[in-house]
Amino acid sequence: MNWLSERIRVILLAATWLAVLLVAPVLADEAKDKAALDQLFAQLRLAPDAQTAHQIDQKIWIYWTTPSDPMLALRMGDVLEARRAGDIPAAIELADSLIEDYPTYAEGWNQRATLNFMVGNLEASLADIEKVLQFEPRHFGALSGRALIYLQQDKRALAIKDMAAALELHPFLAERQLFPELLQDVTRI
Repeated sequence: MNWLSERIRVILLAATWLAVLLVAPVLADEAKDKAALDQLFAQLRLAPDAQTAHQIDQKIWIYWTTPSDPMLALRMGDVLEARRAGDIPAAIELADSLIEDYPTYAEGWNQRATLNFMVGNLEASLADIEKVLQFEPRHFGALSGRALIYLQQDKRALAIKDMAAALELHPFLAERQLFPELLQDVTRI
């Protein structure tokens, strides 16, 4: 019986090392991604014009929608493809499943928030936006999306607050035009 427990211990040790070897590259990629995102956000905040800001925000969106985890990236691709194809019910179903399996992935929540907004389910969208901002407080898309929802709900003060926060991150958001009181260059340091 002693040789069996020793063999089980060796197998468990090998399995643990294999798990570490498989997870370590993903964790290293996530750390690099976070550092790259931090740098992009710093550049975005100081962008001199809308065109430069757009080039930077597109890089941020790529990081958000193509995570380091290959399975998560594949599944996010499926959500985005269903959305592009106009199959909103399928996209919502895929996003539901993705969120269930990856509950801390901010962009999964953001995609579902967007899909819920598209079908007019504003309360569900707001709930999803709360989760987005819990995991990625710098998500200017979620902040500006919530501002648009608040505008639809005649909650202008809340809308202005969220849009101002979004503009602190991304001074050239197109939604800014909906808020004349924010058209001054107040987001610059």
